[in-house]
Amino acid sequence: MKFLKIYFIFLSLIFLSGCVQSTALLGPGLTVISTGNVMQAGFQYGAIQLLREKQEKILLNTCKKLLIVKAKVKNLMKSL
Repeated sequence: MKFLKIYFIFLSLIFLSGCVQSTALLGPGLTVISTGNVMQAGFQYGAIQLLREKQEKILLNTCKKLLIVKAKVKNLMKSL
């Protein structure tokens, strides 16, 4: 029980301190340890980075479109 409490405190400190971004290397690091294949870990890290960039672009485009629509609605309401 004591181990579980220490583990919970440790995990909560990691998430609350903003160190979550550094865990992007955790998956590829575990891949290297378990399989010994550095190339596979490199591909895994690259895929994670590509997905993250793609998600950011989608989010920015969506926000941009929403702001444009909001401005058009505002202008339409003013003209009425």
